[in-house]
Amino acid sequence: MKLIEVDSSHTNELEIYHKLRENAFTEDNSFIADSPKVVNILLESDLHVKSILATRDYYEEFESLVSQKDIEKLFVISKKEMESIVGHKIHHNCMLHGIRPKESQLDELDDNIIMLDEITSTENVGSIARSAAALGVNSYLLPKEAPHPYARRALRVSMGHISKLHVSIYDDIFKTIESLKNSGYKILAAEVTQDSTPLIELNIPSKWVLIMGHEGKGLSDKVIKVCDEIVTIEMIEGIRSFNVATAASIIMYQLKNSKKIL
Repeated sequence: MKLIEVDSSHTNELEIYHKLRENAFTEDNSFIADSPKVVNILLESDLHVKSILATRDYYEEFESLVSQKDIEKLFVISKKEMESIVGHKIHHNCMLHGIRPKESQLDELDDNIIMLDEITSTENVGSIARSAAALGVNSYLLPKEAPHPYARRALRVSMGHISKLHVSIYDDIFKTIESLKNSGYKILAAEVTQDSTPLIELNIPSKWVLIMGHEGKGLSDKVIKVCDEIVTIEMIEGIRSFNVATAASIIMYQLKNSKKIL
């Protein structure tokens, strides 16, 4: 394991670590991740890793893991210099420069898909990814306008588990839903309406897409109209909804574990 000592973070080779924040990506789809838990999960994936920027303590603790991957450059830096990149005090001691995997096409997705519509929170995008990976929902379908799941905060919230999912980005939700229907998926809208089916009573198809809507507005009437069924979580009277990431987790769990599968 050949390490490259760096005295200052303000060098040309480390510019990428300063440059890429949140939803910023380069033409080659570079992204930056941070913290050992996230970085180590990414190192266990098939992702192309271009470099790691970490303290010597990190390399000593995880030498066997880092050595398993063919990484172009392994930079050693002090924690103080790393904090100058982030702009505030940090508790972790490593960062990673990787390349986002190629996005999946619709026909490459699994039989169970979590789909987002008009989601605005990067944290929710990451949290839903983490839950999906944990529950075995391995396909993630997001709108082009949403925060990308490989954004730094989304990666951090997902704990790097986004790397375990097939990610697909769509432009037009209605054309996408139509294509999914033609491929045999049943489209389930998560929303509270008078016609909603209680989650506990839902007959679950073998191929399904669960659509989660905007954090505040939910799903539009136009989107609900083209879905096959509306599903809602039973709640105490007076409570209208869960946080979208919490709701997605509960519904995905039921869809994956219910015995009422058609």
